[in-house]
Amino acid sequence: MATKKVRRRLRIRQGIRRRLSGTSEKPRLSVFKSNKAIYAQIINDENGHTIVAASSKELGNSGVNIETAKEVGKKLAEKATGNGVERVVFDRGGYVYHGRIKALAEGAREGGLNF
Repeated sequence: MATKKVRRRLRIRQGIRRRLSGTSEKPRLSVFKSNKAIYAQIINDENGHTIVAASSKELGNSGVNIETAKEVGKKLAEKATGNGVERVVFDRGGYVYHGRIKALAEGAREGGLNF
């Protein structure tokens, strides 16, 4: 069962990546979640380089819940606006836009990112 879910998510992720690409004007906000942490990066796909990254591990929280995901989104937005990034394309990474993924996106919006 777990393998089937992972393969399904990766297939969805590939479809999303075919359509989305980050540019220098509008980079891609990529999300990855595990059972222990949630990670987010803002990536310029033209250069293939990460502009900003944030994770629940750098906040020092053990375990991930909706509140932690929202804090990660705010922290990412704070770092991004410091680097001059205000508009991004949201890449949910094949995850359903619900729960922790949605909370991270809302936190990033509250922090000042537009997508």
